[in-house]
Amino acid sequence: MRKLRIIEHTSLDGVIQHDNSDGFAHGNWTTPYRTPAGLAAVVEIYGSRFDLLLGRRTYDAWATFWPQAGDSPMANGLNAATKYVATHRPESLDWGPAQDLGTDVLAHIRLLKATAGPDLLVCGSSTLTTLLLEQGLADELVLLVYPVLLGQGKRFFANQATPCELAFVSSQATSTGVLLNTYRYVGPLRA
Repeated sequence: MRKLRIIEHTSLDGVIQHDNSDGFAHGNWTTPYRTPAGLAAVVEIYGSRFDLLLGRRTYDAWATFWPQAGDSPMANGLNAATKYVATHRPESLDWGPAQDLGTDVLAHIRLLKATAGPDLLVCGSSTLTTLLLEQGLADELVLLVYPVLLGQGKRFFANQATPCELAFVSSQATSTGVLLNTYRYVGPLRA
């Protein structure tokens, strides 16, 4: 059985948006906090072999960057991973190997989790992430929390997020103040 891990870069106030779309003026806000040691920690979190679960917007954004990113452990891992994509346009999944999750995304993800294979990683894809947490399909949540407040932008946890309980697993800090926090999914929040 595969483990499903959500990995997200977020500001202290929960903003995950990284591009300058929709009037957001703070694109690339993670760049000043990147270090070689931080990259090594992220590569370790991803692991040496994994597959990806992606929403269509994240898939499209990554497909324009990672195939041309050159030879590095991160680029090589992402390019080699099978990308399982929630999309209504499966005919245009050119960055492969890639597969469409079909019309019943949750059923397909449940089947994937039940198979043998590498861990399934979800990065970005906040709509998919909310659904996975709501359905109890995520095993772990890794938040890379940057020491910035952005005030506006797309947020990781929307107001409609289902309350759930997470158990602390570990935390690591980079020299630039980024916290890499890992939590295990426990279940619905107990009152």
